[in-house]
Amino acid sequence: MSSKIEVQRICQYCEQEFTARTTVTNYCSHKCGSAAYKARKRAEKVKQSNTETTRIKSQPIEQLKAKEFLTIREVAQLLNCSVRSAYYYIENGTISAVNLGQRMTRVKRSEIDKLFQGNSQPQIKEAETIQYDIKDCYTLTEVQDKYKVSESTVQQLIKRNSIPKIKKGWYAYVPKHIIDELLT
Repeated sequence: MSSKIEVQRICQYCEQEFTARTTVTNYCSHKCGSAAYKARKRAEKVKQSNTETTRIKSQPIEQLKAKEFLTIREVAQLLNCSVRSAYYYIENGTISAVNLGQRMTRVKRSEIDKLFQGNSQPQIKEAETIQYDIKDCYTLTEVQDKYKVSESTVQQLIKRNSIPKIKKGWYAYVPKHIIDELLT
């Protein structure tokens, strides 16, 4: 039994006007119907793939949230920053950490949570602003000559102990009493 209905419709795939023989026809041809079906299935597969990807990507974060002690790399991943930035936050006191040995720095999970509670300002250590007179200071060359150490040793000593360095012209000066305490 054939239908004698002729309804003007617009194809949902190619958007061309066509004459349909039923009221439920959506596509102008078998080709458009097949192409629309293929596009629909492709979109479903892409959506499924994207949800799987986000699930896999969020899985390590959930595991990190469950751990009580974190490595620096895990802290960086949790904060979405670089490892060097995580070390910087530890050095300036924003994050408290414990160094258990070489390559064994650990951060308590609660320290990360504290970052996002209360005070949003980072805790920056205040440097002492003591003014030293040049006559009470050694030049870096004088320190090398007096204590028979290399230039790199002097630089490391200054950096490790946060010794204030005063620059005047070509010379850098360090306080005598601090250097004498460290090297005698």
